[in-house]
Amino acid sequence: MTQFIGTSDICALLRRTGIEPFLTGLAGSIEADFRRWESFEKAARLASHSCNGVIELMPASDGELYAMKFVNGHPGNTAAGKLTVTAFGVLADVATGYPVLVSEMTILTALRTAATSAVAARALSRGDSRVLALIGAGAQSEFQALAFKALLGVEEVRVFDIDSEAMDKFCLNLAASGLRIRRAGSVAEAVDGADIVTTCTADKTRAYVLTPDLVVAGMHLNAIGGDCPGKTELHPDIVARAAVYTEYTPQTRIEGEIQQLPADFAVTELWQVLAGKAAGRSSADEVTLFDSVGFAIEDFSTLRYVRDLSRAEIRDIDLIPDLDDPKDLFGLLAAQSQRLAPRLGDAPAPGDPTSANASTDVSLLPA
Repeated sequence: MTQFIGTSDICALLRRTGIEPFLTGLAGSIEADFRRWESFEKAARLASHSCNGVIELMPASDGELYAMKFVNGHPGNTAAGKLTVTAFGVLADVATGYPVLVSEMTILTALRTAATSAVAARALSRGDSRVLALIGAGAQSEFQALAFKALLGVEEVRVFDIDSEAMDKFCLNLAASGLRIRRAGSVAEAVDGADIVTTCTADKTRAYVLTPDLVVAGMHLNAIGGDCPGKTELHPDIVARAAVYTEYTPQTRIEGEIQQLPADFAVTELWQVLAGKAAGRSSADEVTLFDSVGFAIEDFSTLRYVRDLSRAEIRDIDLIPDLDDPKDLFGLLAAQSQRLAPRLGDAPAPGDPTSANASTDVSLLPA
């Protein structure tokens, strides 16, 4: 049987472990896999773009396990009461090709994005960084704030969003977090005095959320909202002058902030810093930029981490046929038909697998 982790399972797991300890453990899993980056089979994600958004497939394998995530990004969804980003993932055994785990990844994507941001900032920001500016208070924002608190010791978060209700939500959700939350009236007010700036806006457009006059010496910039062709958040002059770090550069050149610059613009991949193969920040005054678009190895790390953390609680789902004779797939249908066929004149009982209305619900997406 294939194991399954749904939305309700992830919520229960987070209640048991606590969000910050979970983020800390997840960051450790991601960093460990980044250190062995060269052992992975890697590819840029396969994206299908439309006027409303994008649907993507994100694969990665270390030769023993294969991970794949289905994820979308549709900025207009919130107007219809739907999530901007939804996702699910599959972890498979390379030796047999069998899927061993199917999991929700809407919540997990927010968690892994936050954990990766904090891993990068821990490696690239100044060690005394304690003030975070968050530009964008959408679904990612609380996770980002808690990850920076847990991994870097951030004490104050200054938040700005053009949607005042989103800021209301953010302030309410983190009221008991132990963070000092300051609600800013503009981007300029939010970043004034900040050590780290995270931009996480959703519009699928080339925007300048940050302009050069707002960036001061020593800042670390964490740009996570620009994640597809034609979608950016930083003025190109900021990118050109910063020390830029990426995940998988071939993908970032298509989707990240560096899509605005020449194809030969020099960058360093984050794994090289974490593995000790490249330098990180060179001075206290240097401006560092993590140009993050999200990469499949992060999803691989997340699926494996959650599977190991949840082994005793994972449910099984009937996804793969279990055959006495693996060459006789058709015989399974014949056996099932004989076993489940109702007697002539009998109506199928509610929930009977032969009923046209029968279904098995799994909580793959948050309700």
